[in-house]
Amino acid sequence: MLIRLLVTALLILVFSLWASKFRNAAKAGQVVPTKFQLMGEISLNFVRNSIAHDQLGVKDGDRFLPLLATMFFTVLGMNITGIIPSLNIAGTSVIGLPLVLAVAAYVTFIYAGVRKHGLGFFKNSLFPAGVPAAFYILVTPIEFLSTFILRPVTLALRLMMNMIAGHLLLVLCFSATQFFLFNAEGVFKAFGAGTFIFGFIFTLFEILVAFLQAYVFTLLTTVYIQLALADEH
Repeated sequence: MLIRLLVTALLILVFSLWASKFRNAAKAGQVVPTKFQLMGEISLNFVRNSIAHDQLGVKDGDRFLPLLATMFFTVLGMNITGIIPSLNIAGTSVIGLPLVLAVAAYVTFIYAGVRKHGLGFFKNSLFPAGVPAAFYILVTPIEFLSTFILRPVTLALRLMMNMIAGHLLLVLCFSATQFFLFNAEGVFKAFGAGTFIFGFIFTLFEILVAFLQAYVFTLLTTVYIQLALADEH
């Protein structure tokens, strides 16, 4: 919980500074952004263009951008703490936060579908067009399970399990390093160098996983919203 509070405070601080820099630059007519402003623009434009606009188009992408950007940077910030010395555990490696984010995604795509299609959203989801009536006895339960049950569950579990697995790999590698270097005797001390190298490689891999899981979580949320908004064919 302390890690989550720390990351939340840092995210609020960074985004507040970005917003302040953007406003001051606009008032001053600044054309060339500073490095700090550029970092903010690149980060936000990645979510805006590569996720929101690509899946939802410009209008709907901008409408849901605040939620999607919040999800992406929250997951990224919470994930990256897993490789920071003295923290060493991801804020998303306990089910609470992934579950809250999954519920937010769940409520959002249902809201988007109901607002556009009314209660017909549930009819279209549970009774797909073009399926013979006799097959609905099989198709409808499957659609209900996959759309309204498994989506939030898989979103939460995928994120949490990936971060737990990475945390355990790092713990095993560096615990083994400490054991071989400081407790083992003779030739076994040499194994400490090998486990340290593996730990360093897994640390670099965990940085990639932190970004990848933030991207996948946000992308899947966007895809679910897009499917809810799509007109019945």
